[in-house]
Amino acid sequence: MSRPSRTLYVGNLPGDIREREVEDLLYKYGPIAHIELKVPPRPPGYAFVEFEEARDADDAIRGSDGYDFDGHKLRVELAHGGRGSSSYKDRYSSHSSGRGGRGGGVSRRSDYRVLVTGLPSSASWQDLKDHMRRAGDVCFSQVFREGSGTTGIVDYTNYDDMKYAIRKLDDPEFRNAFSRGYIHVCFNFIS
Repeated sequence: MSRPSRTLYVGNLPGDIREREVEDLLYKYGPIAHIELKVPPRPPGYAFVEFEEARDADDAIRGSDGYDFDGHKLRVELAHGGRGSSSYKDRYSSHSSGRGGRGGGVSRRSDYRVLVTGLPSSASWQDLKDHMRRAGDVCFSQVFREGSGTTGIVDYTNYDDMKYAIRKLDDPEFRNAFSRGYIHVCFNFIS
């Protein structure tokens, strides 16, 4: 049985963020063992925050995911890719606890897949995953750059979320830190 995670990924941080501000944001959930702040040349920044106790990390996810920090909606999740210990256990309990795939977690595919076309050339798999989460629980995303543009594939954990994404996210404005565009979302029949 794998050990519950104590390390969180905190994303969409302002470009001028300081480690002390991250600590001030999360210390109320429990003792913090370590903070590793990453501020790339182009925002947003992100951090890995390790709590002394896994239950404190879970509390921090529940209390700060989606929090508006200086105009930036924070994304707070387990560093392995899940949102809370129960989500992590549900998704990965049938897999080994070894590391692999994106971000050190287990990459999981599903049959509930959509194709996303019209993405800006600067779109990353993480940008796409963040955008498509508005429709439900995304378990995989990938971006391809081809001569005709940038295309993405997104897998949802269930049929209803996939259908909702096709209905509600087709032709909305997609934006990341660098560009924006209007996307088309449809079924992807390729296995």
